[in-house]
Amino acid sequence: MSDDVLSVIPTDPQWQPDQAAAERAAALAADLAPGLPDGVDVEIDVTWYDALTPVDCGGNLERIGCPHCGASVDTDWYADLLGSHGENGFATLAVEVPCCGVGTSLDVLHHDWPCGWFGEEELAAIGDALGHPVRQIRAHI
Repeated sequence: MSDDVLSVIPTDPQWQPDQAAAERAAALAADLAPGLPDGVDVEIDVTWYDALTPVDCGGNLERIGCPHCGASVDTDWYADLLGSHGENGFATLAVEVPCCGVGTSLDVLHHDWPCGWFGEEELAAIGDALGHPVRQIRAHI
């Protein structure tokens, strides 16, 4: 069986909220979450990482675009990169993209599917509760 998982993360991968802000944002996300069929409740988890950890969109990944040349970044290269860092995360997000060889940062690559369940106003409200702007990643796993 597959699941859809929505992650709401700070726009700055180096930033972390304090516990109270994370709990406020999680409570607001639970209130704003769309209803699920058949009375299934939405489950909200707050997760902390000690290192820079990418949030993968699973089966929703269709394309990664280079922010410099606009070409498609090889998804196998990306998968190998994520796999090589396993559960330890990244010391830095700096990478050299294979399409044009330019140095860039993993967090500025253009991922297709960047979509989620929340609209811009809802994301802004969650960001206000958290104390930092957020973005969302919808994963199909």
